[in-house]
Amino acid sequence: MNGGEANFVVPAELIGHPARSAMLLALLDGRALPMSMLASEAGVAASTASEHLSRLTDGGLLRVRPQGRRRYFELASPEVAEALEALARLAPPVPVRSLRDGTRARALRVARTCYDHLAGHLGVAVMRSLLNSGILAGGDGTHRPSAASHDRLAAPGRDVDYRLTQHGRRLMDGFGVRVPPGKRRLVAYCVDWTEQRHHLGGALGAALLLRFVELDWLETGSKVSRVLSITPAGRDGFGSTFGIETDDLLKPRAA
Repeated sequence: MNGGEANFVVPAELIGHPARSAMLLALLDGRALPMSMLASEAGVAASTASEHLSRLTDGGLLRVRPQGRRRYFELASPEVAEALEALARLAPPVPVRSLRDGTRARALRVARTCYDHLAGHLGVAVMRSLLNSGILAGGDGTHRPSAASHDRLAAPGRDVDYRLTQHGRRLMDGFGVRVPPGKRRLVAYCVDWTEQRHHLGGALGAALLLRFVELDWLETGSKVSRVLSITPAGRDGFGSTFGIETDDLLKPRAA
């Protein structure tokens, strides 16, 4: 027999602990990480990290991916990533105590991964360019809260049916974007929490981000979890190919 109302207390208690929260945020870019790295992200000892990871796994927020003798942890599902993105919008910002902290917060807003696709100001700008150039059709990239049926900030969108045009398919092929076969939806979108606009998701969004990294337009592996750094090649490439002046994205603006 099914229960009654949803019990928010269980996942909220799991997510709410500072160490567990840090681990979950470290995995929000779609990676699978070993316990040692997650312990470092959370700033706790290995034994303490093991306890937290067991609770997150038992609670259904993480799953284990064995590889040889090592175990890697990853988010249990895209739904977990969606919930964390939504909480990022609801949560107050961590107080900035240093210039380094302020730089990190700004970097997350400029360009970051949202599960496995590009988000932040750059992700929104790419989506806008794809729509303006006719590569995508079906909407204008704007989130309108008063008219939204299902869409909400920091979550996958459902109200707009975007599609890749034939013109866009040719351009994406020429750009070297390769979408792997599978049942995943080709074109999807999220409502970006840095702007009330859409960024590209789905299989095309993931493939496009992979291509940006292959071209050395974006660099991963920053000390700031999920941050993507725009390279000199990226400044040129985003400008010439998508008409995006990335220097403008780097200027301080309201969150």
